[in-house]
Amino acid sequence: MDRWQAMRVFVRVAENGGFAAAARQLNMSPPAVTRAVAALENRIGTRLLTRTTRSLMLTEAGGRYLEDCRRILSDMEEAEALAAGAYATPSGTLTITAPVQFGRLYVLPAVTEFLARYPVVSVRALFLDRVVNLIEEGADVGIRIGHLADSGLVAVRVGTVRRVLCAAPDYLDRHGTPESMGDLHRHATIGLMGTRLPFERHSPAEGPTRGATRCRLICNTIDAVLAAAIAGQGIAPLLSYQVAPSVAEGRLRLVLDDPEAVPLPVHIVSLEGRRAPAKVRAFIDLAAARLQADPMVNPGRG
Repeated sequence: MDRWQAMRVFVRVAENGGFAAAARQLNMSPPAVTRAVAALENRIGTRLLTRTTRSLMLTEAGGRYLEDCRRILSDMEEAEALAAGAYATPSGTLTITAPVQFGRLYVLPAVTEFLARYPVVSVRALFLDRVVNLIEEGADVGIRIGHLADSGLVAVRVGTVRRVLCAAPDYLDRHGTPESMGDLHRHATIGLMGTRLPFERHSPAEGPTRGATRCRLICNTIDAVLAAAIAGQGIAPLLSYQVAPSVAEGRLRLVLDDPEAVPLPVHIVSLEGRRAPAKVRAFIDLAAARLQADPMVNPGRG
């Protein structure tokens, strides 16, 4: 058995915690798996695994060697894929993550175009209102709204969004339109659980807004906040892209212009920029072009 195959066997044994399970996955006999690991230990000159009748554990040297094997085998697979053309033609499964509503409104149309353009590619879309760790959850591409931490991700800026206040025309007809942030304490307000409300601030120019005591409804999802605002339950703080369709349809109106609302950047992020597979590069190119041309994500364009 060659060295590379022996390394593959060792990795499977370590990951499965036993020779029998690794043998089943590799379609080998348990004695053959045992001999492969023993031959690898003899070649290296140190014990990689500690065996007992009931357990199998990595030695300190084995733990370090396992990480090296994973890296070396990954580099080999990448080199083979490159030679076979996988990095030239999009193929395989692409996993994408984005905030729920942004994903539905802006990412999903890019996904459908991508699937139509590359029939051999499949897509797994994770639309979640939380920051997804690309490595831990196996995602290739993510959409980030907000300022990026120094995470080492490769990022392409595609636009900006901003925080806005909105209400249904019926609500404003009944209760009037606020003319300043200080007027908000006289209105019913809708909040998103776990986020700071703009009407809770103390403005140096206007003094305490006292809005916190008038927040009549707090919801735990953006869709619920949006639905409550459309139903006329009060004034809601949301992001510009979240309310754009309802504003265009006349179901909501923007109110005020929050002087403290700082535009939030929108980025497409990925793990590998230099040698990313073709499926990743092709999707980022397509999605970036769509988002950069969209006036809802890039105000003033389109």
